[in-house]
Amino acid sequence: MKRLIKTPYLIIILMLAVASCELYDNIDTKHSSVVSPESLFTNAQVAMVNQLNNSSVNYNISRLLAQYWSEVTYTSESRYDFVSRNIPDNYWNTMYRAILMDFKESRELLSAQDIDGTLAAIRDNKLLIIDIMEVYVYHTLVDAFGNVPYSEALLGAEKSDPVYDDATTIYADLIARLTADIAGLDNAFSSFGETDILYGGDIDSWKIFASSLKLRMGMRLADVDNAAAQAAVQAAYSEGVFGAGEGAFFEYAGVTPHVNTIYNSFIVANRKDWVPSNTLIDYMVGLTDPRLPLLFTLLDTNTVDPQEPPVYVGLEYGSYAGGPYNSQSHFTAMFFEPAFEVVLMDYAEVEFLFAEAVERGYSVGGATAEAHYNNGVTASIEYWGGTSGDATAYLGQANVAYTTAGATWRETIGMQKWLALYNRGVEGWAEWRRLDYPQLNIPEDLTYADIPLRMPYPFREDKLNKDNYVAASSAIGGDLVSTSLFWDVIPTPFE
Repeated sequence: MKRLIKTPYLIIILMLAVASCELYDNIDTKHSSVVSPESLFTNAQVAMVNQLNNSSVNYNISRLLAQYWSEVTYTSESRYDFVSRNIPDNYWNTMYRAILMDFKESRELLSAQDIDGTLAAIRDNKLLIIDIMEVYVYHTLVDAFGNVPYSEALLGAEKSDPVYDDATTIYADLIARLTADIAGLDNAFSSFGETDILYGGDIDSWKIFASSLKLRMGMRLADVDNAAAQAAVQAAYSEGVFGAGEGAFFEYAGVTPHVNTIYNSFIVANRKDWVPSNTLIDYMVGLTDPRLPLLFTLLDTNTVDPQEPPVYVGLEYGSYAGGPYNSQSHFTAMFFEPAFEVVLMDYAEVEFLFAEAVERGYSVGGATAEAHYNNGVTASIEYWGGTSGDATAYLGQANVAYTTAGATWRETIGMQKWLALYNRGVEGWAEWRRLDYPQLNIPEDLTYADIPLRMPYPFREDKLNKDNYVAASSAIGGDLVSTSLFWDVIPTPFE
């Protein structure tokens, strides 16, 4: 399994940008006259990671929704104001126009190629990889909004008012697509090569990624369609998923603008808008979590008493006033590295999913739920720079050990999975909604029921696509942040 890209994607983009420029008379030599399917694929991959990893409150507030971060000065987004910055519109438009449309155009250009033999086999592998990427994007759209345009999406002027497909139906089709993609990929032939910035075109890696994604999506269905969930999870196990040290990791080139989102916000834009939340810090302190010094800095509080030791301090989540940046713990230095990587999925997540699968009675090998849980916790600690000894000591605590940490497996797995998904706001928010743990903090003057269970539809949809917007809103139970998604059916124990 290839863990990281070998060629910085900035170099790839520059190569692709000039590859089709030819110096003939009467041709604009400053712009490409032909766009290759490979360049469109690369651009879509970059745009997808940038959107899912984005920390800009104009585009993605998932780290706030999962209560990993708190806002220092401008606090409306942590109080669930989606309107002022048109966050749903920006999220939606980026996913459809900048990402899915490029994947579609790449697929259409490849499909139009008149080739056969080995070239056709390579082309077919490329098409299947594009399909896996499209599945990933639609999966995140459904998990954010519920019913979304799918069967009539991306048709442009041909269909500018697409219907919103049922989210359950979309999920079933996405899982079927992954099954076909896994079966169709042929490792006897190559694919995108270095223009694939996740796996360098490695077919076996793409198969394992697709199976791991199917595992995740299958488990999403467990509370609403146990049979479908079990079938998907067991199939994914048989096909092969991420092992220790493996995952879908994206490493930035490290040259502006191709830098990680925290570096871009804090260093390039010179803003200090976020610090760790008290929700996260308080739980980690209470658990004596060995990841604390790896993720966050200590705050020196000995201004009055020199003997007072430094402590970890998280900013109160969802307060009107926020708080001074220098009065809170901060992110450690690795987060400010320009090339700091993004995790789309990893071995730790897979192990937590298998722990839950065992609890539900699915056949995923002979390991116990506790063994999978321990593997997930250990993998997370080691990923952030801790040791196996740190993990062993941590798991030996009564408030962490699988058999004593929580009243139910949902609570035990939910807490540690939420911690392991730190800095992955999109997935952290999704799994908190599904498993209902841990208990989050209530923002000032709000209630627990005000914590969003979905993102509202884009605010322009009631003008641009009104009839279908109204139908979709009615079908899901109302275009409200309090409307549960189709897979989120277990009532929270905290209201």
